[in-house]
Amino acid sequence: MKSDSEPAAGLPTRMDRIERAHLKDPRDASHVMYRYAPAAGFDGLLQRFWIPVWSVPPGREAPQRVLQYPVSLIVISGQYARFYGVTSGLSTTTLTGNGWAVGLMCEPAAGFLLAGSSMAGYTDRFVDVTDVLGTAGEKLVGRVRAAMAADPTSASAHHAAMAAYGDALRRFVPVDPEGLLVNRLVAFVESRSDVTRVSQVCEQFGLSERALQRLVHRRLGLTPKWLIQRRRLQEAAEHLRTGSTTLAEVAAVLGYADQPHFIRDFSAVTAMTPGAFAALHAGW
Repeated sequence: MKSDSEPAAGLPTRMDRIERAHLKDPRDASHVMYRYAPAAGFDGLLQRFWIPVWSVPPGREAPQRVLQYPVSLIVISGQYARFYGVTSGLSTTTLTGNGWAVGLMCEPAAGFLLAGSSMAGYTDRFVDVTDVLGTAGEKLVGRVRAAMAADPTSASAHHAAMAAYGDALRRFVPVDPEGLLVNRLVAFVESRSDVTRVSQVCEQFGLSERALQRLVHRRLGLTPKWLIQRRRLQEAAEHLRTGSTTLAEVAAVLGYADQPHFIRDFSAVTAMTPGAFAALHAGW
């Protein structure tokens, strides 16, 4: 497994998908992030591991704000072990004190398989890992915590923790045909800036709007319209970080009818205007 830790300050880097979703304050130095691809054999089920290790001074907090992708997550720390559905708005986790977490970002198909039921019941909520994985979840949590106990920054600890995830989730592969369809559908929406209407998705996959609605609701707990809006907001954040275009230009590139509509959408979800977000990143 290859580690993809964050680059050193000042080095140019192309923003990857995780960073596009993460509305990180550029002044936030609260944590170090390690990222890994999953082991071979989990195609269609697992996307990526992320392992933050943080140290926040007493009396201070470090909020982490994310425009989550349409995927389920499993996050295990020393204090909790959770299975997350998709947060339809802004996902916020506040770091305090010293700690670590081993997070897994699944593929879109995975949530339904792990939960064994429609993901609509998990939208904007989480449950304990054992609620979806049972005794396998108990073993997973124990192994991850044991692996990370001595030195949460060590590569060997990370590999041991990820191996525990692999053992717990191997029974869910191969992914079912409908799940593979959902993976392709989400990849299509996320990779195509010109997709601004649900009808384009229907045409691409030969589905009626009703069939598409049912599929996305069951497998992701969302709507096709949400998929498009979420990608647009993530792209907006990426453009605004660079400071290379005006708000009007960003709105036009993302297919908004006008700048006020774009400002309303961005502000409603992030609780920050596009101008304020751009100003936060100016000079970084």
